[in-house]
Amino acid sequence: MFTRRRDDLTDPARFFLEPSSPTHRQYEALRAFFVEGLPSAEAARRFGYTEGSFRVLCSHFRKDPPREFFRVPTQGPKSAPKRDALRDEVVGLRKQNLSVYDISRTLDHEGRTISPAAVSMILKEEGFARLPRRRDDERPAGVRAEAAPVADVRTLDLSPRRFRTKFGGLFLFLPYLAELPFDDLMEQAGLPGSQMIPAACAVRSLLALKLWGNARHSHIMSDVMDQGLAVFAGLNQIPQRSFLTEYSCRLDTIPFHGEDALVEKHYVSKRSRRQKGILAFLAQDADQRVFCYANAQVRKADQNDEVLRFVEFWKERTGELPTELIFDSKLTTYANLNRLNLQGIAFTTLRRRSRALLEEIHQQPPSAWRRIELEALSRAYRTPRTLDQKIRLPGYEGELRQITILDLGHEEPTLLLTNQLQCSARKLIGRYARRMVIENGIQDGVDFFHMDALSSAVAMKVNCDVLLTVMASSLYRLLGTRVAHGYETAKSKHLFKDLVGGTGHVEITDRDVTVHLHHRAHNPLLIAAGFPATDVSVPWLGGKRLRFEFES
Repeated sequence: MFTRRRDDLTDPARFFLEPSSPTHRQYEALRAFFVEGLPSAEAARRFGYTEGSFRVLCSHFRKDPPREFFRVPTQGPKSAPKRDALRDEVVGLRKQNLSVYDISRTLDHEGRTISPAAVSMILKEEGFARLPRRRDDERPAGVRAEAAPVADVRTLDLSPRRFRTKFGGLFLFLPYLAELPFDDLMEQAGLPGSQMIPAACAVRSLLALKLWGNARHSHIMSDVMDQGLAVFAGLNQIPQRSFLTEYSCRLDTIPFHGEDALVEKHYVSKRSRRQKGILAFLAQDADQRVFCYANAQVRKADQNDEVLRFVEFWKERTGELPTELIFDSKLTTYANLNRLNLQGIAFTTLRRRSRALLEEIHQQPPSAWRRIELEALSRAYRTPRTLDQKIRLPGYEGELRQITILDLGHEEPTLLLTNQLQCSARKLIGRYARRMVIENGIQDGVDFFHMDALSSAVAMKVNCDVLLTVMASSLYRLLGTRVAHGYETAKSKHLFKDLVGGTGHVEITDRDVTVHLHHRAHNPLLIAAGFPATDVSVPWLGGKRLRFEFES
């Protein structure tokens, strides 16, 4: 047994005593045990094994003694015969300014298949750099998609003609837009525009896609040649998605994507977790069922005051305070409820359920509860139990009314807070139930108008997307109210399927723009709603009169 200095790097014995590769280390350890007779524990310690793992190594060697410790590893093929056989042809085609894909297709047509990756490898080995971006006239002749004309309102063609369009039902919304000073409103709002694509035309282009309910607005490229879409917007051609994305980014909004996104984490009930997102505030008129207020720039620090900002907005627009507000419990604070009460605004909201509050409720005797029957509700739970109390809360001056509701289809009780002390509990519960209709409208905005689909190729900013959703939702509500027959409360997806999503022909004459809608099962409802009598001037179509005809 001998020892060597570990720092003697020139000592040849280090090669055997301190093997570097795993295979060599196994060989020296097994040799020391089987040939030199070194004890198992000592051999394991010398070569860096645990005693158990070394015993396993010895067992495997006994079962397979002819193991090859010094086999030279294979390095793979030193040449690629198929690729090398086409090397000269690939180099010659690159000298003709062909890309790797052009070269691959050219050789494939000649019956000599080679992948673009193999072509790229040959060119890299031969020292060729990547081609700079080429103009269309520099590319080899071949079949390509037809390029659409550049969108320019100055080249809008309103000469007599007739064409088929996939978006025939989209023109049902045109009378409502034509009755508004749409172009003036967009200019007053300060939305960006140009001589080629004014602000109103850009917004109508985005609005058309929103009304059609496309989940991914990148699908516009498959319909970019449809003249019906362009005429609806008042353009010669619908803008491509690059312009629509750029237009949305010109609006002053919170960026929602990228590493520096100014977004905060919020609880998302749809996914039962907290994640980064934009907090949006929406208010809907209970009678008209249209969104009347939206704000997509709500920050956590300001969210509790958003209901007060809505009150200011309503007073500025209507000249008076709102009569009654019904909202979610997370929207404000007790102090802000007091401010609403001092302004004489009736409100109803939910109270958050704490553990102590639930224990107090469950301790109430059965005699304290009163069973009521709800009116005009087609639901299974029409006879809940209620506990009507007057309470005081910190930050609120005076008494608040708390109505605790059981047997309403939920495991935990529902707690209503209101400053309406004289109204019956049955009426208050029924009125609060109408809030579910508003939530259905918000769900409709997500499901049909894809308000939360912010990953499409047309990466619209949140404010722009919410604005378009409010406009599109209002137009669908107007259409449903006009058609009636139960469509007043129908979801936008239902309206689209029955009334809007149809093809047609558009005929432009010297005086009129006539939309011929193809035969569909629900056309009689549109006829009964008076659409054949439509005679409205469309300013962005040269003042031509809009008319409808329906195939029988």
